Amino acid sequence: MREKRDSAAAPWWRGAAIYQIYPRSFQDTNGDGVGDLRGITERLGYVADLGVDAIWISPFYTSPMRDFGYDVSDYCDVDPIFGTLADFDALIARAHGLGLKVIVDQVYAHTSDLHPWFAGSRAARGGALADWYVWADPKPDGTPPNNWQSVFGGPAWTWDGRRRQYYMHTFLKEQPQLNVHNLDVQDALLGVARFWLERGVDGFRLDALNHSMHDLKLRNNPPAPDTGRIRTRPFDFQIKRYSQSHPGVVAFIERIRALCDEYGAIHTVAEVGGDKAIAEMQAYTKGEHRLNSAYGFDLLYAPELTPAVMVDALARWSRGGGWPSWAFENHDAPRAVSRWCGPADMVPFARMKIALLAALRGNIIVYQGEELGLEQDEIPFELLQDPEAIANWPLTLSRDGVRTPFPWRDEALGGFTTGTPWLPLSTKNLARAAELQERDETSQLSVTRQLLALRKAHSALRLGALESCAADGDLLSFDRVAAETRIRCLFNLSSNPVELSGGVTGTPILSINGATPTQMPGYGALYVAG
Repeated sequence: MREKRDSAAAPWWRGAAIYQIYPRSFQDTNGDGVGDLRGITERLGYVADLGVDAIWISPFYTSPMRDFGYDVSDYCDVDPIFGTLADFDALIARAHGLGLKVIVDQVYAHTSDLHPWFAGSRAARGGALADWYVWADPKPDGTPPNNWQSVFGGPAWTWDGRRRQYYMHTFLKEQPQLNVHNLDVQDALLGVARFWLERGVDGFRLDALNHSMHDLKLRNNPPAPDTGRIRTRPFDFQIKRYSQSHPGVVAFIERIRALCDEYGAIHTVAEVGGDKAIAEMQAYTKGEHRLNSAYGFDLLYAPELTPAVMVDALARWSRGGGWPSWAFENHDAPRAVSRWCGPADMVPFARMKIALLAALRGNIIVYQGEELGLEQDEIPFELLQDPEAIANWPLTLSRDGVRTPFPWRDEALGGFTTGTPWLPLSTKNLARAAELQERDETSQLSVTRQLLALRKAHSALRLGALESCAADGDLLSFDRVAAETRIRCLFNLSSNPVELSGGVTGTPILSINGATPTQMPGYGALYVAG
């Protein structure tokens, strides 16, 4: 059992760099082609050498893997494909020994349909667990109770013959929606959080948190206006006014924070998507009695990276206060180099991009392989594993392309496994293997380490305010300010050179792709202390 920590201590997480690990694809130690907890433990030295403060591990809980761990059937155990609770305890010990904090996913909006809670809920309308999920009677004609749609396609309701009712699911039908309005459900979820806190975790990433409560009147969602973009799912045709984002989520958040405060400097970060993401992120992080941080999808799914896009994202956070988290890539979002630049520019663009991420106010999240400049892999239909991509082929970009195994070495299996990997490794990304980049002082890996060290060394970059943010053509600029220190940060977000009229005064502390105080080459980046 862990000891409670001093909640008055300075929070380790403020300004932290966090490394996301997708366990299926990081390191396999038993030859089954799927990564595992022992593999993560074996590779933690590499992660610590990056200079990050913490790791975030995507779900490793017991699950039928219909949505690869985000369909949990036992919140308090490790799926055998990943190992055991003893393996997790060893991982925690190794991470802490290396000075790394450990954040784990918590999935509170839904479970697997194989969870015992759902079995009890569907058994009878009057049982102890009857109201633990979202159930509703059909309309008189037998159709679902309203027009809500699931993210993965089709109605957000599935008929259950045992209860003779529909149950709600925002995602797969195998992911029934928990009724988090129910205080007993909240108590059970807080019990899950306490279980992992007692095992030594240092924080939680809260998955799809604004999906955890719904409109109790089950009112229809209104149609979304046509923006001209291709809509691949019925979900995209609605404003999700009633199916998510219930104001009651805030009170549950305050209960989560109160529990975490019992254990001292525990970091909580919410994933928030949807039509009102910025407002919700700010509400979820307002004051000292709610979550520490939140992040959304503005940059994860932005089709292009422009100064205007960045200025807008930064400004919206600054207007409402709060402490943001930023990510350009994750297990759900395509590799940024594949979204934001052409093949010929991937190397210089990746360097500039990591310099931009390292300069942002808030916490920054580096997704595994981002430090190598990995690109999105193309997975043929017959090898797809992602249920969303399979359901919406070919218009939805497969999440599998960002989940392919980590290339440790430039060889057929990448040093990831001795068996058949669950997803194929591409020759393009094998050429970016970590072992190759370790020997190259100019590699993306080396640049990432340099930038993370710079962020840690300068309080203005890690903790300072962000001021004077501006877009001037292809040039993005802002200042990071702490005490008497001001660092001017400039980024050329295009492949065309940009002249700096009058130059930038001060002492350059970082130059990417040949940037100088008077000229920014294509995808140049410059930090100047003044």
